[in-house]
Amino acid sequence: MVSLIARNTDALERLEREYPGRCTYRAADVRDSNAMRSAAEAFVKCCGLPDVVIANAGISIGTLTELAEDEQAFRDVFDINVIGMINTFQPYIAAMRERGRGVLVGVASVAGYRGLPGSGAYSASKAAVISYLESLRVELRNSGITVITVCPGYIVSAMTAHNPYRMPFIMTAETAAEKIATIITRRKDYAVIPWQMAVVARLMHVLPRFIYDRLAAKSGRKPRRKLPPEAPD
Repeated sequence: MVSLIARNTDALERLEREYPGRCTYRAADVRDSNAMRSAAEAFVKCCGLPDVVIANAGISIGTLTELAEDEQAFRDVFDINVIGMINTFQPYIAAMRERGRGVLVGVASVAGYRGLPGSGAYSASKAAVISYLESLRVELRNSGITVITVCPGYIVSAMTAHNPYRMPFIMTAETAAEKIATIITRRKDYAVIPWQMAVVARLMHVLPRFIYDRLAAKSGRKPRRKLPPEAPD
């Protein structure tokens, strides 16, 4: 049984109808720790402790530090992308440790490797996610719990639909999901998808700052826009 958690109840109901008897859902905001614990308790009571928990909620919006009105956007991005991941995992860890097995999957991004102009909030949040997952993996070493970090490149979604620049190696959501499923099955601690973006990520990571700064300054920037009431989960 698969349990889905998001704020978009229409999408959740559609998936439940599409896969009858195979999934259940709970509407909740990942920023609300009480709601996430309640959702976890309901699932465990119904179906038992899950084998795999995936933290995939995230938003990406253009931000500029110089603009006072963007402060809230920074907070929203960090609350959803970072705190939301913590709230997703927390309710299950103690029980998984006691059971002696479990898998926690955190979806980060190659944007967390280096700071991207105009995307300070998103890049910083994904860098924080990468470090957080590394810390969690070490904390849970020898507990039987596997912590997996997935860093996707560009994926066709509402978050990338407004990007006014070329997005190399962009994947469909279905392709990304298949690759992530394979990573989980193989229990890889860390993976970048697709493989072409993994090569780019390694180059970005080792590129000297003065070279990276010149190249990044010329790159396209994500447009600023207000966070919608129902941001993508």
